[in-house]
Amino acid sequence: MGCLVGCLGLLFPRIALFVVFLFSNYLGRAYETNFWPFLGFLFMPFTTLAYAWAVNTNETVTGIYLVVVVIAAIVDLGLTGNGAHEGKKSWG
Repeated sequence: MGCLVGCLGLLFPRIALFVVFLFSNYLGRAYETNFWPFLGFLFMPFTTLAYAWAVNTNETVTGIYLVVVVIAAIVDLGLTGNGAHEGKKSWG
């Protein structure tokens, strides 16, 4: 089951976040409230999943876990930035 959710998370991170939220307490153990996972769902889904994985696996975000969270943040920001850049090309 974990590998299926992991593969789903790489392809469709928002769907994976929704499935994890509905069927487990994985996000609840990583975040104190539902506010941060909701914002992560809207703006940075890869980072939200990576942080939840790091906290549930290691209880802190240090070492290789920090590297994974930073890479996820870069991927999220790259996806957002590229969409804005492409939008300017098509309208301008």
